Amino acid sequence: MTSSEVRQKFLDFFKEKRHAIIPSSSLLPENDPTTLFISAGMHPLVPYLLGEKHPEGNRLADVQKCIRTIDIDEVGDKTHHTFFEMLGNWSLGDYFKKESLEWSLEFLTDKKWLGLDKNLLAVSVFEGDENALFDEEAYKIWIDLGIPESKIAKLDKKENWWGPAGQTGPCGPDSEIFYWTGGVEKVPENFDPEDDRWVEVWNNVFMQYNKNSDGKYKKLAQQNIDTGMGLERTTAIMNGLDDDYKTDLFENIIKKIEELSGKKYDENKDTTSAMRIIADHIKASVFIIMDGVHASNVDQGYILRRLIRRAIVRGRKLGIENNFTSGVAEKVFEIYRGVDWYDRSDEQTILEELNNEEKKFRETLEKGLKQFEKLGADKIISGKDAFVLFSTYGFPLEMTEELAEEKGVSVDTKEFEEEMAKHQELSRTASAGKFKSGLADTSEDTKKLHTAAHLLLAALRKVLGDHVVQKGSNITAERLRFDFSHSEKLTDEQKQEVEKLVNEVIEKEIKIVCEEMTIEKARESGAHGTFDYGDKVKVYGIDSFSQEICSGPHVENTGELGKFKIKKEQSSSAGVRRIKAILE
Repeated sequence: MTSSEVRQKFLDFFKEKRHAIIPSSSLLPENDPTTLFISAGMHPLVPYLLGEKHPEGNRLADVQKCIRTIDIDEVGDKTHHTFFEMLGNWSLGDYFKKESLEWSLEFLTDKKWLGLDKNLLAVSVFEGDENALFDEEAYKIWIDLGIPESKIAKLDKKENWWGPAGQTGPCGPDSEIFYWTGGVEKVPENFDPEDDRWVEVWNNVFMQYNKNSDGKYKKLAQQNIDTGMGLERTTAIMNGLDDDYKTDLFENIIKKIEELSGKKYDENKDTTSAMRIIADHIKASVFIIMDGVHASNVDQGYILRRLIRRAIVRGRKLGIENNFTSGVAEKVFEIYRGVDWYDRSDEQTILEELNNEEKKFRETLEKGLKQFEKLGADKIISGKDAFVLFSTYGFPLEMTEELAEEKGVSVDTKEFEEEMAKHQELSRTASAGKFKSGLADTSEDTKKLHTAAHLLLAALRKVLGDHVVQKGSNITAERLRFDFSHSEKLTDEQKQEVEKLVNEVIEKEIKIVCEEMTIEKARESGAHGTFDYGDKVKVYGIDSFSQEICSGPHVENTGELGKFKIKKEQSSSAGVRRIKAILE
């Protein structure tokens, strides 16, 4: 079964169960200061999980693209990925545990769908702790569905508790489903979660709580279901493979790396790991760039730069001396061109970004490696030396640490951070898990375009109607890209009217007012917003024209913006349009 067939079967199944199929959101979270990327299918749906009504109803299903770097050191094995697609179905206060688990088993085992052998499945449930009870309900449902007690594991919060995606938000106990990959003749009688031949295929999360900023769990008024099934892992299982990198989602990428390196994927452990890391990291980079990120030393740009450079270093280990990232990226394009969230118009931009970043890095890589070889005589590389490798040769700290580990030495990371802070370049990476505002770049030009995006949304709602809501945005110092719900192409007259409304507000030189209030008060005031973590939110008001829930930052007066100009309007995905605009 191809990856495309797995995707489609999942959506078809839940369509039969009266779920609305919704499009994937951008990899970049909207107005969420707690995380750099969408790392789970539930992340874009947080407002609805907290009680806001979804326009498509209370039963939803989707295929959400995700980036997860928290376990980046695990990439290189058979199943870990930085970029992955999560198949998910959602109940927003509608059905709960019984239907969720029944349907999961039906989709996995019914011959009309995936047709897996029920005897090769095992499950886990939350065992309970001082803050939450043992999930007896899920346990009994599995027994009633014919899963024997010997195949049900009771596990702690580390294993069977999900969320929140950021520091606060919806969370709850979960029940995971595992599939035996060790051969039909070797199926054990008892389920041992520590045996890696049991591969997790699906996670059913029962969202019963909201974690607030004080770290306390409050029971949600609306009980939700959030499930996640990894497309990569499921595709491998459906093809009898124990290695995700042998599926059609990676196969041709790996072949390209073999061709470039003159080595075989299965040649030895180090070669296999290096090829997996290159394939994973270039694929992730492609889609991060597609959503508007440029390589830099902060936030999402830092993650992108780190991924590209890690891939280049692994390529060097395989003997690839020439620029190769764009060649690998072209194989990624071929695999994903038929997927509904894929934007073919971004391909040239992606290739240029990869080529530029690779060229820049290669210019200093050899010099940096020679410099590195001179270090570590006393079994530790000083933070000052690590900082020189970063600032002069472009080595991210993580790369220096990896090279040091190979050499049997360590790095003084505390001193490195002190050096970074001293030079005002401390990078707010994913290891910190957050950044200070909804913008990756807080330069003055970016702030202006962020404010312009609020005006654009308000103008679109006035011209097109109240059905318009923000579906995604990406803002750099040069331009803004804004996705919104609307099913038809804008006419020239509509675009002109939107521009006119925005520019009229700019010309009036209106002071922008920021107020902090509860989410309830914000909603009552008519403020719009995609995300609303925490008990209090910021509402940015521009007279009566625009009221938005947002983490900021913004300029102080609309008169600072200049002239607003729409450069391009196009389709982003089904029912979603995209505008690219600038300030002149």
